[in-house]
Amino acid sequence: MSGVIEHTDAVLSGDVITHLDAQLVAARRLLSIVLDQGAAIRARDVRSVVALTGLLQAELQRRQLLDQERARLLERAGMRLGVTGPSVTLTLLERVMPSTGAELARERSAELMGLLEEVKREHYVNRALMSQELAFLDHLLRLADGGGDVTYDAAGDRPAISGARVGTRHRVLDLEV
Repeated sequence: MSGVIEHTDAVLSGDVITHLDAQLVAARRLLSIVLDQGAAIRARDVRSVVALTGLLQAELQRRQLLDQERARLLERAGMRLGVTGPSVTLTLLERVMPSTGAELARERSAELMGLLEEVKREHYVNRALMSQELAFLDHLLRLADGGGDVTYDAAGDRPAISGARVGTRHRVLDLEV
């Protein structure tokens, strides 16, 4: 099918809006979890970090279901538009949506992209915070080992063992024969 699509598809339009609403609810939930996880990391609340990691995994699994639903919706829209599902864009969808539906879809799509970008940014911050906490914990464990001066390398993220410890031998078994 080529040319301009002249007829709107109210059912498809409603399904697109409904799906975008479901995506927004899921993205808000995901953002809430990621923000709570960041607060727990900063507070060094290990139990909450672990619990929130479980919630994050569950939410990501729910998002997979939404992505499958999205793919089916795009295939359906593609058939209506005469293109493949992956080729469907919001601009193409607007051709078969009533003007009010198209406006709602644009607003929700923009909000969804913003939320997902914020989730991505906060998740990246959380990963960096966790990396710092784990590096510090590793540092403390090396100090507790009592093996000498332990310092961070130039990058600040990997402990380096000073010369006092290099080449030190440890006795594991003291056997007399």
